[in-house]
Amino acid sequence: MKIAIQKSLKYLVWPGLALLTAALVVGWLQGWSPLPLGLLLAGGAMVGLGLGFRTAGDRHFWQQRATLVGANALVSTLAVLAILALLNVLAVRHSSRFDLTENQIFTLAPQSQQVIKALAMPTKVVIFDPNPNPQDRQLLESYRRAGERFTFEYVNPAENPRLAQEFGVTQAGAVFLQQGEQRRLLQTLTASDRLSERTLTNALDQVAHQGGLRAYFTQGHRELPIDGSKTGFSQAARALKDKGFQVETLDLSTTTEIPEDGTVVIVAGPSAQFFEREVETLIKYGDRGGSLLLMIDPRTSPNLDRLLDGWGISLDRRIVLDTSGAGQLVGLGPAAPLVTDYGDHPITHDFGQGRSFFPLVRPVNLEPVAGVTAQPILRSKAQSRAEALSSQGELKLDQNAPPAGPYTLGVALQRSIQPGGSKDQPGEGKEDQPQARLVVIGNSSFATDGLFEQQLNGDVFLNAVSWLGKKDDATLSIRPRQVINRRLVMTVQQQIGLVILALLGLPLVGFGLALVIWLKRR
Repeated sequence: MKIAIQKSLKYLVWPGLALLTAALVVGWLQGWSPLPLGLLLAGGAMVGLGLGFRTAGDRHFWQQRATLVGANALVSTLAVLAILALLNVLAVRHSSRFDLTENQIFTLAPQSQQVIKALAMPTKVVIFDPNPNPQDRQLLESYRRAGERFTFEYVNPAENPRLAQEFGVTQAGAVFLQQGEQRRLLQTLTASDRLSERTLTNALDQVAHQGGLRAYFTQGHRELPIDGSKTGFSQAARALKDKGFQVETLDLSTTTEIPEDGTVVIVAGPSAQFFEREVETLIKYGDRGGSLLLMIDPRTSPNLDRLLDGWGISLDRRIVLDTSGAGQLVGLGPAAPLVTDYGDHPITHDFGQGRSFFPLVRPVNLEPVAGVTAQPILRSKAQSRAEALSSQGELKLDQNAPPAGPYTLGVALQRSIQPGGSKDQPGEGKEDQPQARLVVIGNSSFATDGLFEQQLNGDVFLNAVSWLGKKDDATLSIRPRQVINRRLVMTVQQQIGLVILALLGLPLVGFGLALVIWLKRR
């Protein structure tokens, strides 16, 4: 009787499988309520009990070698799945990305990361677009990962007309930047005009520094114009506006004091002398903690020696010649030194081995002055030398003269200002005191229209103005990443051959190898 019952129990496997199937179907369709869970437990118990009474020879199912091997395989598989699940959970909670592209096109620049982390309030980008662009979304995801205060949202204007009306959206593609109750239109996306890192970071930087950054370009000393009426500094002025600066001209002959709202004063390539009273105005501006950018070309004497003497700066009358031959490889002559040596300074910190060039540049000589911190930011190559120009502008080049470089072509200086406007003595400056800042570059043409966007020329100018205009470690310029074209152009015959190889050739090779191995084993 007992043996008969045991033989009957082995058939519980089949109703157990039926209950398991019913549990899975009900749970999948209606959710895992108590009913499917009960069916699942009952079915599992019946299958286990039935298998326990199955025998092969004198061994029960759970004692058979095949069962043990299968159980080991099952446990190993479940262990691997558990490990993979754990790794995925850790990856979601602590994600890391590795950008292996040649120009790091999927990695935010350090300046962008700095801006995101410095956001004081939650900031949101709202894009009214029914068809989000994958490239734009990927860029926004990079910003979101860089800081918890940055978010973004895609809105379909047709599905949410109320929000579109609230923002005043008239067409798809409008991108808004919202912080608190304030919002501003950033751009309107088109097929050719997509979101860019430069646009987003500059907009976020402007939001962070609301209250007005104003740059004054001096006029009246035969400086080139900034309004685009002819070749001058219109591209530089437009780039400053994109970074949130208000850009205006300033005639020092009509005022005895630079306006209080002047963040930075730019003296760009004057060829006529400043009056003594104008020089005195610039000195007073520096003494109260102002910031100056001086770009002084060779063969000019703008009468700024008294201003520069207070900082320990003197301008050499010679021009620097690059005799290394590096510039000639990219189409530059020796009179346009190619610079790849930058000082460790916020202006040039992220330039690396990037290149900038300065046609007809004069050396900037530096002497130590108490209370002044100076850092060269532009250096010519060691294989360079300085030569004088004749009164007719002719250069007598001695090919056998040995190089005497490197020469300093640009320098950044700062000093603390005591209350009352007096200069600090050594060791008396404090971090919370206002600072006067000065950047001197022995050339101005590097930032003129046509050359401004070449290599790092524009970055040198923008970063200098940004450092001068912001008393903290402000965001400097960001160059767009260049995607190098690595596409393979194939003829129609080559494309057909590649398809045949992939769909027929490789599979046939695999089947052939498998057949050879099978025949050898037989």
